[in-house]
Formats: sequence, structure tokens, C-alpha cells
Amino acid sequence: QLQLVESGGGLVQPGGSLRLSCTASRFTLNGYAIGWFRQAPGKERERVSCISSNGGITNYVDSVKSRFTMSRDNARNTVYLQMNSLKPEDTAVYHCLLFRGLCSGVPLSSWGQGTQVTVSS
Repeated sequence: QLQLVESGGGLVQPGGSLRLSCTASRFTLNGYAIGWFRQAPGKERERVSCISSNGGITNYVDSVKSRFTMSRDNARNTVYLQMNSLKPEDTAVYHCLLFRGLCSGVPLSSWGQGTQVTVSS
């Protein structure tokens, strides 16, 4: 069962920044699209962003456009989500998942524990 490991979450004040990381220790992320998802208490799970296998294509949900940037370092087998100008409504558990296509369809990896992001003063 493929599973990715998320890290980098924490408590930050509104307007602050965090960088989330997504990696795998037993397989390569190369050649696969990666999506970041988040789920806040009482809300539906939401896809935040996606990056293509070569990093050439990224897309974002409207609520995070111009604030979040996704990138990947295939040499480090890691995908990042740089989050700037954080807002309280960004508070959620963030998960990353592996896809064959551009983050559509059934993910190839299972849901992990995620990393908690809390934006609060």
C-alpha cells in the first residue's frame, strides 16, 4: 500500500507562512502527479492544489490562488506546498496523494495522517 508522508504543519498567526513537505521513503514520486488536499472540522475534503509529474503544470483552488505555490524536487523525492498570507480559514489537516493523471480519479496512494495547519492569533 503506497503512502506518502506529510510534514511541516504547525500553528501560525494570520498573515504568516508555512511550507509543507510531502515525501515517500519506499518509492519514487517521479512520474506521478501529486495533489494536496485539506479537511477542516465539519467541512468537506477539498483539493487545494495539484502538480503534474514534471512540475510543468500546477493548479489551485480559487481560495488559495496567489497565496500558495506548489513545487517539486524530484532529486529529493519531495513535493512542497508553500503557503503565504495564511488565513484562519486555511486551518485544516493537509494531506498529499499520488495520482497517475493530473490529480483526477482514484489516487494511487492511501490517505495518511496528514499534517495539521492551524492559523490563529
